[in-house]
Amino acid sequence: MAGIGFELRRLLRKDTLLGLIRAYAYAGVISSGPWVLSIIGILIIGIFSLGMVVPDASVTQFQVTVTYLIAISLILTGIVQLAFTRFCADRSFENREDLILPNFGGVTVLVTVISGVLALPAAMFLFPGQSVLFRVLLIACFVVLSNIWIATVFLSGMKQYKAILLLYALGYTITVVGALMLRFLDLDGLLLGFLLGQVTLLAGMLVLIVRGYPAESIVSFDMFGKKYLYPSLMLVGFFYNAGVWADKAMFWFYDGTGSDVIGPLRASLIYDIPVFLSYLSLIPGMAVFLVRMETDFVEYYSNFYDAVREGGSLSYIEDMRNQMVFVIRQGIFQILKIQAISALVIMVAGAQIFNALGISELYLPLLKVQLIATALQVVFLAIINVFCYLDQRRMLVLLTGLFFVLNVIFTGISLYLGPQFFGFGFLLALAVCVLLGLWLVSRKMAELEYSTFMLN
Repeated sequence: MAGIGFELRRLLRKDTLLGLIRAYAYAGVISSGPWVLSIIGILIIGIFSLGMVVPDASVTQFQVTVTYLIAISLILTGIVQLAFTRFCADRSFENREDLILPNFGGVTVLVTVISGVLALPAAMFLFPGQSVLFRVLLIACFVVLSNIWIATVFLSGMKQYKAILLLYALGYTITVVGALMLRFLDLDGLLLGFLLGQVTLLAGMLVLIVRGYPAESIVSFDMFGKKYLYPSLMLVGFFYNAGVWADKAMFWFYDGTGSDVIGPLRASLIYDIPVFLSYLSLIPGMAVFLVRMETDFVEYYSNFYDAVREGGSLSYIEDMRNQMVFVIRQGIFQILKIQAISALVIMVAGAQIFNALGISELYLPLLKVQLIATALQVVFLAIINVFCYLDQRRMLVLLTGLFFVLNVIFTGISLYLGPQFFGFGFLLALAVCVLLGLWLVSRKMAELEYSTFMLN
């Protein structure tokens, strides 16, 4: 998200309460807007389709199918997202931006081929009871979504945050309108409407990308050469995304918590709803995260390394390092504080929300556990962000890999122990990784001058 700081600093420079509110609102919309629009779009389709032409079962099948498409495509593309982002950043630093667009083309070709190869047999053999149109739509949606994640990362690197938000708004407006107009086709119609919106979203992104970067060729695979490839970042992207979805998948496919929906796809009502509600609380924390990291931290980080490169005094370098440490501590404290407030609001309204959705209040403790876990996830993202800035790829692999493994182990234990322990697997995995990450950040910052001058 490097670059959003310029707009945030402009808003904060006004030094007024309104400027402060606008800065945090801007950060919240940019960080969470696309996700919120996606969720709202899918929910609107479900709400307006229920009881009209589309059977309730078909609406559920549509929502679960889209959830799986999003989850699997995120895990798949997570393997190349960070590595490609690093490639683009390095080429921009070298003033070799002519290599960026061709390699974007190479990445999209590779992602398209791999996602298509994976989706084709899955659609053919795993959904024997569904129509041919459904299977074709399933393949197309998976391929398009996989390319959208790559394009979103690319546009973020171009600092096109407002454009991303507007395109998501347009895409999901078309998704909602298309799905509702085609709902007479039942499940196929809902999925076709979703595809139309996603194709529009991807097309808009591609137009912006092609216009933003000049290039002599369209497709290149330079990024995958030994000189430019970062296998460690590929592992980080995979581990983080797989770790985020691991506990959800385990609840889906555990006999005591999941149920069949369509083909091999399963869902877990008792787990999915609390998790979804808990992620709504993430928006304020993400806003704080961006404001703190993209204003104060980036400023002191840049000053530190500028002083190193330009021969600044040791006292000034140490002062910048101390300021970085202070900002990290303050940022984490503010994230936890704002997440606590957000969690309390949802806890208070939790009973009413559960009653409206027809869910037993017995699962309110699970919601509370997930709210705490969500707060820790934002802190975990902040730690990952710090290590990305410091180019500590081994630390990133360690933390994200540990997160994935611990989430699988602890969630498995919680499923074995019973309902009173549901959600604690995800929570404990994040707690361990956050504590370890904070210790590693503290140690790294304490030796930053030594490692900068002696090891690089």
